[in-house]
Amino acid sequence: MDPLSDVLASLKPRTYLVHTLDAGDDWAIRFPAHAGVKFDAVLRGSCWLVSEGEAEPLHLVQGDCFLLTSGRSFVLTSDLALPPVDYLEALSFDSKRVARCKSGGDCFLIGGHFSFEANHVDALLRCLPGVVHISSTSNQASVLRWALDLFADEINKNEPGGALTAEHLAHIMLIQVLRLYLKSKEAVETGWLFALGNLQLTAAISAMHDDIARRWTLSEMAKIAGMSRSSFAARFKTRVGSSPMEYLTRWRMQVAGNHIRTKETTIATIAHEVGYESEAAFSTAFKKVHGHSPRVHRKPVE
Repeated sequence: MDPLSDVLASLKPRTYLVHTLDAGDDWAIRFPAHAGVKFDAVLRGSCWLVSEGEAEPLHLVQGDCFLLTSGRSFVLTSDLALPPVDYLEALSFDSKRVARCKSGGDCFLIGGHFSFEANHVDALLRCLPGVVHISSTSNQASVLRWALDLFADEINKNEPGGALTAEHLAHIMLIQVLRLYLKSKEAVETGWLFALGNLQLTAAISAMHDDIARRWTLSEMAKIAGMSRSSFAARFKTRVGSSPMEYLTRWRMQVAGNHIRTKETTIATIAHEVGYESEAAFSTAFKKVHGHSPRVHRKPVE
């Protein structure tokens, strides 16, 4: 797989909420901080999104989609001049899980809210702004709305295989957002996600992912990238935000962390699988990245 697919496959999204909002008249609703990420699409009408930490409000129209990555509180409103009301006071819920504000009928949104099991999701989300807006004029917006509709349908029906289907749909939505963001003018120019837009760096990163246990040297990486050793090291540091060896170590520890939680094998074997002959050296590197030892990592979270 390519590096982005590698990372997304290891995130293991856990879907736990699908929400719909039907609002009417004059309305302003404040939603609290949340874990994970939220996808929403405006299926009818328009509204304003005001997200904590963002300088400017975002006007959303029918067909628009947006992704909230920071977990901060936010406000959805028909009028920026209105004082927001807490969602628990502003909304009523019917038997179909539709949250209604006042009479409804003017603006209808559907959204998915899910978190990730993998703790390295922060490395991905840090590459994104707090709000990623996908305009209705984009071809990918239709793909997101399609996936979001199916996502909601799978969760609500609770049919066999629904959990796996929802997981794949979550990946589809996230991939579409990342692709759109990478092509946008707003994309930042630092971080491993941005580096994937550079063919030379992608070649080196892909090689590291494909042969994670190899005793990599900086010269070998530079050769794959078709660059001199010094130029490769400098460009990698500038684009990714860390040195090639630091990136390799973090990726090894992320893979190792997933293996520790999912494989019934020894720590020493996993250490060898990710390129460490010494379990002690592996444990030191693992603790530096994860903040705890491999053996603590293996214990189920209570």
